[in-house]
Amino acid sequence: MKITVEILRYNPETGADPAFQSYTVDAQPANRVLDILMDIKRNQDGSLGFRKSCAHGVCGSDAMIINGKEGLACKTLVKDALPEGETTIKVEPLKHFPLQKDLMVDPDVFFEKYRSVSPFFIPAEAPPKSKEYIQSRDQRKKFDDPTKCILCSACYSACPVLDTESGFIGPAASAQAARFNKDSRDKGLAPRLAVLDGENGVWGCENHFECTRVCPREIKITKLINETKREIKQFKEEKGIE
Repeated sequence: MKITVEILRYNPETGADPAFQSYTVDAQPANRVLDILMDIKRNQDGSLGFRKSCAHGVCGSDAMIINGKEGLACKTLVKDALPEGETTIKVEPLKHFPLQKDLMVDPDVFFEKYRSVSPFFIPAEAPPKSKEYIQSRDQRKKFDDPTKCILCSACYSACPVLDTESGFIGPAASAQAARFNKDSRDKGLAPRLAVLDGENGVWGCENHFECTRVCPREIKITKLINETKREIKQFKEEKGIE
């Protein structure tokens, strides 16, 4: 079947504002949006800019907005992207990022906020004599969900809070802080408080659930943020911190 793909184009060298450009392609319902973009770049317009790498939903590099919803181009099928009876797919770059070219955005602000929550293991104590930290299966399950994050930043784009509060650390950073806070071997909540416990930290989340809705790995991000809020409150009560 023939479909129309409307892509938001932007070339910083021309000085022109971003504008949609339409392409007509032959597509099958089971084709991926990434397949369609590659076909356009190879056969119609080599100047089209977008990112991709593994093409299997692991690297997260081809996140974009497809018909109004954030997702991975390599995991979104044509039949799922098209509303019933429609033949047009609209593709746009992620929101809340500086635009570089076409569907490519500058991820620096995302990773700066991600690094700010110390998303790494802060040990509670020195390694035991066995040089191995022992952890039960139940303890491991507590942080299984956020370990699935591929840093695609779809949640960051979808977050309504960032529409008005650009300083908010965002869903991905909050979820990764939760991943380590829930690790029985980690004692990093205290040093992470400076970032997490504030208006731009987890308290900035307004429970819109958009991050959870668009996550390609189906991580319960909003739930993790709310659990972090409760953990902070409990920690401060135990330590007598106002």
